[in-house]
Amino acid sequence: MIEQTKPAAAAVPAWRRRTEGESRWAATSAIVLAIVLQLALPERLMLYSRYLLPALEAVVLVGLVAFNPLRMDKRSTALRAAGLTLIAIVSVANTYSAAALVRDVVTNHSHAGAAQLLASGGAIYLTNIIVFGLWYWELDRGGPAARTYGIAKYPDFLFPQMSSPQNLSPPDWEPAFADYLYVSFTNATAFSPTDTMPLSRWAKLAMMVQSAVALTTVAMVLARAVNILG
Repeated sequence: MIEQTKPAAAAVPAWRRRTEGESRWAATSAIVLAIVLQLALPERLMLYSRYLLPALEAVVLVGLVAFNPLRMDKRSTALRAAGLTLIAIVSVANTYSAAALVRDVVTNHSHAGAAQLLASGGAIYLTNIIVFGLWYWELDRGGPAARTYGIAKYPDFLFPQMSSPQNLSPPDWEPAFADYLYVSFTNATAFSPTDTMPLSRWAKLAMMVQSAVALTTVAMVLARAVNILG
């Protein structure tokens, strides 16, 4: 009796071989939500004006969707540069808002009530989670398009499914945006890695910065809100 064996490609985990490519819409929806959260902030927490950076983000996002609307499988230097630029703009806007909020709390410059303060802090905190989820997703192993081709030998993030692919995941599993968003969420709430470990130095430093921003925002906002209510 001839023993049947699996094709060589199927024996290799999906994150190490050529795959179909990740759908764009999860990351696109997250960016749209980040833009909405920015527009919900008070004018004093916005850089330059309420609509300048959100409008610029929307323009770049529309361009990315127009040139690659369905799956992230096109390896293009221009598209990757545009994607990184978009995330950088969102990061700059949210960093300024966080710094402005901390400045208001420290100097007692704003007379906002506890509800408005908590709402602003919550919007910045959620945007921080989205932004770093996008950074992890865009930079891990060269980004979503590069991961589609399985070129990078070493991962920047070690997901549990990578440690034991035969026992913990189906053969076609590979990290998608939701996985990186989860990593960002747990890092912002636990202030440390949980089930996914950063391996490269940039990943460790990025998680350290995210935890510092999240901890500062939460501590300052909650302390001020409790003081107002008290």
